[in-house]
Amino acid sequence: MTARTGAARTEGTGAVNARTGEPRSALAAAWLRALEEVAPDAGRLARGRAYARDGGVDAVRVGPGRLVGFVHGSRPRPYRASLRLPELTPGEWDTFLGLAVADPAHTAALLDKELPPALAGEARAAGVRLLPEPGELRPGCSCPDPVRPCKHAAALAHEAAALLDADPFVLLLLRGRPEDELRGELTRRQRATGEAARPAMPTVPAEVARARGVRPPLPEPLPLPEAPAESRSYPSVPGGPSPDGLEFLASDAAVRAHAALVRGTPPLPSLSVWHDTIRLAATHPRLTGRRTLSPLFASFAKAAGRTPQELTRAAAAWRQGAEAGLAALEEAWDPPAGDFDRARGALAAAGRPRMTIWRNRLTDPTHTVQLRYGRDGRWYPYRSDPGEDDWWPEGPAADDPVGALES
Repeated sequence: MTARTGAARTEGTGAVNARTGEPRSALAAAWLRALEEVAPDAGRLARGRAYARDGGVDAVRVGPGRLVGFVHGSRPRPYRASLRLPELTPGEWDTFLGLAVADPAHTAALLDKELPPALAGEARAAGVRLLPEPGELRPGCSCPDPVRPCKHAAALAHEAAALLDADPFVLLLLRGRPEDELRGELTRRQRATGEAARPAMPTVPAEVARARGVRPPLPEPLPLPEAPAESRSYPSVPGGPSPDGLEFLASDAAVRAHAALVRGTPPLPSLSVWHDTIRLAATHPRLTGRRTLSPLFASFAKAAGRTPQELTRAAAAWRQGAEAGLAALEEAWDPPAGDFDRARGALAAAGRPRMTIWRNRLTDPTHTVQLRYGRDGRWYPYRSDPGEDDWWPEGPAADDPVGALES
């Protein structure tokens, strides 16, 4: 695990993290207490705190048993500071993971990148040291100061506290296990625990069941769930699909299954990979960020063999009218005489400039507004920047051309 934290800010061993303005986590506070226990000089701790607060710590790297970073002090050349922490033994890891999966709340918290204080306490009672014990934290530095921790190692410790505030897996990595390995093992044990707890169904030999003249009544159906089931976290497998993508698709399937059970929503029609990707992008706000495209959105576009811009345009068309709206984007066709021919008259009566016709499309003289007549008999508004031929869906479809322009 590697982290660049030159912009991180921490202050003191107090209860507030200066980076976020929120109370410091118990994990980070315990880390700094461990530093104080091995520090013979409060002055060096204060200097280190100031270095961290002023952005003097850079290029922090975390690995099993060791944390290293470069600290800029009064000299031009930074010093290389380090902190070492003993790794847990395989037996201690087995105990910790067993405690974690024994309580579903502990498992959920860890998979949500939180380390519950109660779990840390249970682990300590079982002999598993998660938080630094007195004398365990061993500082080092390339500076000539013979006292340890020096101010540079103290600065690194304060920077590490900021990392622990944001991600407790930093501590678990220092104790010897990377995040992806831990998440995968937690998921495996959680699944195994659930299967072991499932009661065995009574069985009857097949020949006995066939010989019975009267069949027992079927059991009552289970009550309908109040909400879709939450998706479990998936481990990261080298060369395998993205865990975030799997979790997203599983959540979408659960939502659609719940709607089918509770509201009788019909199943989706058979969609191609590209069209189903468009549906997901159009109906799930989680795929897009504010004014940006999320990495998950970009990965979905790549998996469908398209660019994020192509997926963005197609998703906007889907929001206009699902498959019919997408057809208006992708297809030009020759509509029969009737409503389409009367459209220009309706637009002229509404005071709109006369629009040119090409197949099922009407385009205004400025070449910035276009109406597309869909095979469903609705009108789909499009816009383009002046001087360009780059049409994008704009607003909802309407039953008449004037309404489409005014929506």
